[in-house]
Amino acid sequence: MDAKEFTISYEELHRLFLYKNGNLYWKVRNSNRIKVGSQAGTVAKRGNINININKRLYKAHRIIFFMHHKYLPPIIDHIDANPLNNRIENLRPATEIQNHHNVAICKRNTSSVKGVCWDKAKNKWMARCHYNYKSYFVGYFDSIDKAKMAIIKVRNQLHGQFARHE
Repeated sequence: MDAKEFTISYEELHRLFLYKNGNLYWKVRNSNRIKVGSQAGTVAKRGNINININKRLYKAHRIIFFMHHKYLPPIIDHIDANPLNNRIENLRPATEIQNHHNVAICKRNTSSVKGVCWDKAKNKWMARCHYNYKSYFVGYFDSIDKAKMAIIKVRNQLHGQFARHE
């Protein structure tokens, strides 16, 4: 849901919710299922917390960001890449590209180093990084430690504060 579709007001959110340690708690009972003081929302398939307000689903991290900053950027990034950690300190505005740079290491990764894989043909570790929808070849390395150091250096240069190494 983008900022245009976010139809609930700042005042209404503060009337409905209490924010505490990254969670939202209901202040009012607006349906039979809700108890005042209970934690709002349910965990969705992608890991975000969804909250139903007036038959519309809102993501908790977007509500929390809006409640604290009075504006809503198109994309909100979870700094630690954990969609359940909605502490305001863990949320920041981002572009789509910046948000993609901050993804956690792929579960299929076999080297345990983000951006590094074994090249069977060369018998070396290959390091590669993505930036702005392009792939950047970092190099081939004899040891995984050298590949890791090189990929971290390049990722820090390209991704800046959105660089994520794990």
